[in-house]
Order: sequence, then C-alpha cells, then structure tokens
Amino acid sequence: MYAKYFLFFTQRLILWRNDYLARFRSWAFLLNIAMVLDKRMKGENLKLLLVDDEPDILEIITYNLEKEGFAVHTAKNGREALKKALKYRPQLILMDIMMPEMDGIETCEQIRRRKELADTLVVFLSARGEDFSQMAAFDAGGDDYITKPIKPKVLVKKIKALLKRIGREDNASLEFGNLIIDRERYTVTQDGQTIALCRKELELLTLLTSKPEKVFRRDEILEKVWGKEVVVGSRTIDVHIRKLRKKLGSGLLYTVKGVGYKFESKL
Repeated sequence: MYAKYFLFFTQRLILWRNDYLARFRSWAFLLNIAMVLDKRMKGENLKLLLVDDEPDILEIITYNLEKEGFAVHTAKNGREALKKALKYRPQLILMDIMMPEMDGIETCEQIRRRKELADTLVVFLSARGEDFSQMAAFDAGGDDYITKPIKPKVLVKKIKALLKRIGREDNASLEFGNLIIDRERYTVTQDGQTIALCRKELELLTLLTSKPEKVFRRDEILEKVWGKEVVVGSRTIDVHIRKLRKKLGSGLLYTVKGVGYKFESKL
C-alpha cells in the first residue's frame, strides 16, 4: 500500500518537475528574445570605425557607443583606418581630419574608390569649423560633418539618425512624420493632403530625402536631377528649392552655405 502511494507521489513530482522545467525554458526563451531585440534596437550588430589620433577621444566615444550596443573598432591614423575599414566593413566611419600619416580628407577619398565600402557612411568629427574644411570634406565624399566639441550623448543620437539612412534607398515610400513621398506613384502628401509638385521638384525632393541630413553638393544635384546633357544654371536649383519650401514649409530643406542643400526632419 505504501509502495503504491510512494509511486503515485513520485510520478506527480516528476510531472511537476517537467512542467516547471518547461515553463522555465519558455520564460528563458522569451527573455532571450527580449534581450536580442533590445540589443538590436540599441544598435547591436552595427559596426562603427572610430578614427582619431587622440587616445582620450577614442576612449570616451568608444565607451558611449559600446554602451548603446554598437561594435566599435578604432584606428589612430588614416592608413590604419583604411585597412580596418576593408577588414571589418563598418556601416559608419567617424573620422577626424588632422591625423598623422594620412589625413581624413585623403582617407575619405581612398575609401570612396573602394567598391567594397560604397555603402559605408563617412562622417567627419573635427575641431575645424571653417567653411573651406567642410567643403573639402564633402568634396572628398563625406556624408556629414560634425564639429567638436560635442556632448557624447548628442553624438550618439546623431549617429543613430545617420544610420537610419541605410536601406532607405530601397523603400518605394518614404515617410517623415506628416510627410509621405511615394516614389513609384510620384505623389507627395502632407497632413493627408496631396501636394502638387512638378516633375523636377519631386525628383529634387526625392534625392534630398533619400539620405536625410546628407549635404548634397550643387553639382551633384544638377547631375542627378537634370543630367549631364542638359545645360542649366546653378540658380535653377535655388528656384526649385524656394518653390518646395513654399509648398512644404520652411522647416525641412536647409542650405549649407557654399556647399549645397540637405533635408532634415525634426519629427
């Protein structure tokens, strides 16, 4: 009789144990998924290359980026940066201008000659705020220019915003708050209302919104929107920008003096 009860309770304990283990594995699985999603949202699996000859700057910025889940590689000069860029294929390179062996401008030019790095964003982080330095950086193929000093948290936010560009070119429809651009249907809506744009206005807006915050040079805009065969004056761009601002509002299209234009949405 006692053996019968013992067997019964033993079986129940085994069932409870199996049920507990199943629940535990289920919760562990869900927790693991949550952790993976959290890391991806923070920037996990996104590789950055930080290039600066100042060890303190490398340490501070690396710490703040890694805290957000980014995989950060560092280099102390242009030559080292080029080798590591080819090795790790980062999504974004954050680089100083004044560096030994090879400066940032020359390094950027070398990067832009490599097909393997065609999709890599190059952002300059420099204490030099002169117009000619920024123009040289954009002419070399830079995607953005950030001046020092800048608070680490602000820099991280800036980098996250820049990385949102990746893959955006493949989207048929672009949405920026209350502004929606359908690149296949050639339509633009704002606050639910269709905005009438001529073909060149729409092509210009589509180009600028393809990479938000990237400064497009005037010659680049002329080539991509009007083509090499068509001869138009540089004032043509200004006229179209003015018309777009009138139709969409003044808080989206920005002028970078001496360089070109960029689209930036605060929403």
